[in-house]
Amino acid sequence: MVKKVFGQLLKFFFQGLVILGPFAVTAYCVLFVIDNLDQVIPQQLKVFPGIGIILVFFAIGVIGYLGERFFLTKWLIHFIDSIIERIPGVKFIYSSTKDVISSFVGDKKKFSHPVWVKVSEAPETWRIGFLTQSHMSYKNMETMVAVYLPHSYAISGWVIITKIENTIPITDMSASDAMKFAVSGGVTGHEIKTEEE
Repeated sequence: MVKKVFGQLLKFFFQGLVILGPFAVTAYCVLFVIDNLDQVIPQQLKVFPGIGIILVFFAIGVIGYLGERFFLTKWLIHFIDSIIERIPGVKFIYSSTKDVISSFVGDKKKFSHPVWVKVSEAPETWRIGFLTQSHMSYKNMETMVAVYLPHSYAISGWVIITKIENTIPITDMSASDAMKFAVSGGVTGHEIKTEEE
């Protein structure tokens, strides 16, 4: 009897963890970001908690607007960009970060073509990925394509070069849904109902 009650209590505890866990982690991350950004703002401007994140968003938006609309700002950004690209060591960090960010947002988004990729013949195994190069002719591999395969529960991934016939374009899922599917380990996506349901 005691064992059964303890088992039920444990079950309820884990159920509560499943419900509250995502809320708690999200709230912690948001408060952590807000608190750290508020530390950057001078004491005189701290009108209310969260002013830091508002000012940072505003500043980034203004820089984006100026960089998009005005030739002088574009020239200045390009000039600073070219200087940083010549500094050994710093160049690698800067260019890698720039490429990753521009792959997700902006006009040059790379992760916008989700595909299924056959990675093994026996047993037949498929992975979800993103077509990043539609041809590899500049590497003398005319029939090959580059596909980025994200890792689950991580911000890392790997690139494979495969034949185009080993890929199937995903048309029933948006790029963001495909990324969620990949990063969540296949947990997020089309729900499958079991017979018990």
